[in-house]
Amino acid sequence: MIESDRAMMPTQEEDQMFLPYPDGMRPPPRVVGRRTGQGNDDASEMGGCEILMNVTPQETRCAIVENGVLTEVSIERMRRRGRVGNIYKGRVSRVLPGMEAAFVDIGLERAAFLHASDVASVTREELPNADRPKVEPINRLLHEGQEILVQVIKDPLGTKGARLTTHITVPSRYLVLMPDAGNIGISTRIEDDGERQRLKGLMERLSAEIGNGHGYIVRTAAEAASDEALHEDVLFLQKLWASISDIARTAAAGSEVYADLPLALRTLRDIVGADIERIRVDSRETVQKVVEFAERYLPELLSRIEHYPGERPIFDLYNVEDEIQKALERKVELKSGGYVIFDQTEAMTTIDVNTGGFVGHRNLEETIFKTNLEAAQAIARQLRLRNLGGIIIIDFIDMTDEEHKRQVLRALEKALERDHAKSQICEVSPLGLVEMTRKRTRESLEHVLCEPCPTCAGRGYLKSAESVCYEMFREILREARQFDARELLVLASQNVVDLLLDEESASVAQLEEFIGIPIRFQVESLYTQEQFDVVLV
Repeated sequence: MIESDRAMMPTQEEDQMFLPYPDGMRPPPRVVGRRTGQGNDDASEMGGCEILMNVTPQETRCAIVENGVLTEVSIERMRRRGRVGNIYKGRVSRVLPGMEAAFVDIGLERAAFLHASDVASVTREELPNADRPKVEPINRLLHEGQEILVQVIKDPLGTKGARLTTHITVPSRYLVLMPDAGNIGISTRIEDDGERQRLKGLMERLSAEIGNGHGYIVRTAAEAASDEALHEDVLFLQKLWASISDIARTAAAGSEVYADLPLALRTLRDIVGADIERIRVDSRETVQKVVEFAERYLPELLSRIEHYPGERPIFDLYNVEDEIQKALERKVELKSGGYVIFDQTEAMTTIDVNTGGFVGHRNLEETIFKTNLEAAQAIARQLRLRNLGGIIIIDFIDMTDEEHKRQVLRALEKALERDHAKSQICEVSPLGLVEMTRKRTRESLEHVLCEPCPTCAGRGYLKSAESVCYEMFREILREARQFDARELLVLASQNVVDLLLDEESASVAQLEEFIGIPIRFQVESLYTQEQFDVVLV
């Protein structure tokens, strides 16, 4: 992979990578106590984990490898950064009483969606007591042209705009600030009753002392944290919210007021825990940002952060590239010989389990049981890796033994305990199906890397020209390092060549300078968008 510090100079966006807090604000030094919690309320337990970060000026990719196996990958591109957690000054553009919802203009391509249930209680409290029904109609809460402060809770997905809420939350390492609430919540992942009582009592005391009336959620990362550390977090979040409020008062409608951390720092804040063995980053600039962030908030992780300077791409070391490619395919092979089929649609994801070439050793029921058990583990991993969400229907192979059904369902539940996204699983239905939901806030891996195929009218997918360009850059680096050549000739489709010579021309020039070899492009009309060849000349 191209090292951003050696292959290319940082872009303006990367050079001005968003700091976690507004300019001029710096939190006080952290006092970190012994932590026994595994992860936080955004991440579940992980053991024997490594985090790999591959950074180029165009995109950042973070992979979580557990016991040598890729379980999760996140991709953020500079031209299409995720907006979940960002706060905007919005203007209500349309109120829909029939849907109890409103469309809000926050400056994006499509108007965002705000349901009545996501309108903060402070708005409802403005209504007279006699006029407060249990569920207020949207046209009594909002009106067209009204300016409101909103936060994105779901990125635009497919043809749908972003999903909004006026229940603003601002996270820090240990706490989540809820400006429009006055209650204290404790993460359910903190199971020790004594620790829960300590944290609740401490937060109630701190909230009363500071007297700001805000509510807080204590994150799992705060388990066994010192009183001073939580006190500093409260003070800092109070200052941060005051800064956000000041910006919001003068901001124009449709403008961004607060942006969440970039992917690399967000991964540290939300995923890493005490059991992370190593964090490897292949960009010196990003390593510096990660170290600075860790010094401020996660000093216990400093010794585990390292720069990867190797010639071989960091994702190749762990076979991540191949696993990403497999995650884009419908069929997942099981070690036993069975296989699982994934079909993702806008309405739901369906998963079908088959015995395939597995014939078993004892009887049919035992063969089916073993295949379903293995499939349950594979399905849990693929849901995280593919970032599938919404309604999910799993068609396990039909089992007649009730105990077998119970064990398969329990195996699926146990495997999903390590998933940071919340999920709900129903019992096996009379039709032998398992219905479940998994919280979805960002696009799936398939939707990030692929685009609808014009040939099949959206029934299938192929990699976008942008994805092919970046794969091509990686392949050019491999070829240039392995062979001596005076010139490289790249054969690709018209769309890919046009993108390389237009929007990616600066990246191509930087790559040529890095490898010291000129690159020439030639259009091959018979090539599909995913096909390309790098020829040594």
